[in-house]
Amino acid sequence: MKLRIDNETLAEEFFEDSRLLGIVAPVKDYAFIWHVNESLGFKFRINNSLEIQLKKKDRHYFFSIYEYLVPGCCMVHYLYSNQYDGEYLLPEFKHLDFLWLAKGELMANDEVQALQSSVKLLPGVQLITEMTNEKIKNKQHLIF
Repeated sequence: MKLRIDNETLAEEFFEDSRLLGIVAPVKDYAFIWHVNESLGFKFRINNSLEIQLKKKDRHYFFSIYEYLVPGCCMVHYLYSNQYDGEYLLPEFKHLDFLWLAKGELMANDEVQALQSSVKLLPGVQLITEMTNEKIKNKQHLIF
């Protein structure tokens, strides 16, 4: 008997009660995180145990994930770097530099819009947009 991982169900469960934002900000990840933490009051820290590793053409690519647990509730924010050494975590969105996943309890539309407005004002940010799961072909790349 073979056991098979059902990636579609896994992805559905992972993205349940979450909102995903794509960010165009051609700056180094540590600089972007610093601005988010300083200007918006978050406390993102890199979580090396969540780092995503992809293997393509006999090479390994490592995508950093920064994590912020909101005190007193079950909301967690994750910031992914979408690019590493010329490869992309989500190749269908090569124009995006970062992905912001808010997970744990569903954010209201006005909260998401307020977050987008705040992030848009950060240095280097050119665009921020909400992404729908249907548009993401490689969503299993975001699952850690």
